[in-house]
Amino acid sequence: MPMHTHQIETLLRESFPNARIEVSGQDGVHMSAVVVDESFRGLNRVQQQRAVYAALKGRMDGPDGELHALALTTRAPD
Repeated sequence: MPMHTHQIETLLRESFPNARIEVSGQDGVHMSAVVVDESFRGLNRVQQQRAVYAALKGRMDGPDGELHALALTTRAPD
């Protein structure tokens, strides 16, 4: 079953409560997200993205296939 933008944002907000989060996408399968959070400071991009994938609790390409693709932009605040 496809995911809606608000579902993705809710999952991300649980792990990144103070982040600036923007989620977009039309089909519920191919989505994009921008996550700007202080916890990313000092982490490389791979580490940042792993943290985001962990926040999605296995919904990326998992057995249920809820979210097939998520284009991510992650960074610490300026």
